[in-house]
Amino acid sequence: MLKEALIVGLGGFIGSASRFLLSQFINKYFNITYPLGTLIINLFGCFLIGIILGLFEKENIISPNLNLFLTVGICGGFTTFSTFSNDSLILFNESDYLGLTFYMGISIFFGILLTFVGRHLVNYLWK
Repeated sequence: MLKEALIVGLGGFIGSASRFLLSQFINKYFNITYPLGTLIINLFGCFLIGIILGLFEKENIISPNLNLFLTVGICGGFTTFSTFSNDSLILFNESDYLGLTFYMGISIFFGILLTFVGRHLVNYLWK
């Protein structure tokens, strides 16, 4: 159990640090107040976890410990529901209801879609 916690913790550090750096880069590059960094990161993370889970479903491609490291650790640290919630609240407080609707709709719909696509892409490529 301790070994698995350390594996997840290391992955979480990598994912969280990556999220911070990429979000800072995106927000600086696009120079907008819309939470584009969080949106891109969460959608990419959904696609990535779909690929990882698809690989894990294949026999002997990803070990259980590597699966923990990549999904719970890196993807869990990289994507963030709490930031999504906070960004949504900021848009609401700014009365940007159209932006809020698009942000929430895109995040949820495309997040699920990209997780699905990632998983099925692996199944398609590794028949």
